[in-house]
Amino acid sequence: MSPEGLRLIGTLGLSALRGSNWSVQSVGGLTLGADPIAYVIAYASAATSSPLRAFTVRKEAKSHGTGQRIEGPFSSGDYVAVIEDVITTGRSALNAAKAITEAGGKIAGVLALVDREEGGREALENSGLQVIALTRASEIVAHMQAE
Repeated sequence: MSPEGLRLIGTLGLSALRGSNWSVQSVGGLTLGADPIAYVIAYASAATSSPLRAFTVRKEAKSHGTGQRIEGPFSSGDYVAVIEDVITTGRSALNAAKAITEAGGKIAGVLALVDREEGGREALENSGLQVIALTRASEIVAHMQAE
């Protein structure tokens, strides 16, 4: 969540989404890991011709307040990129995708910061979801060993 990290992730995340064929209108995922990534991608898109809206998916609905699992400017019918900080098993992204779908969203795919390469990507793809990862754990390890 450093300023430099936010700038980099926002720019790279938005670029990855624009380079995909997803044409999303909003981004969001399971709180807390997805929140800063979704927000900074939306922020990076603000000055473009097609800004994205960011939202949060709660792990479960609260019994007070709105009582909804999705908070923020999400609209039923949105094409959505599910945001994930790291993909390990894929369960968090699947959980978020289920909540988004139940609220009327259409899942374009999952955008993750890091694929830990522990089977989660395959689980998501086997569920019919496309996956984009900005980096993989093995790339991070290789970079650290090279330094």
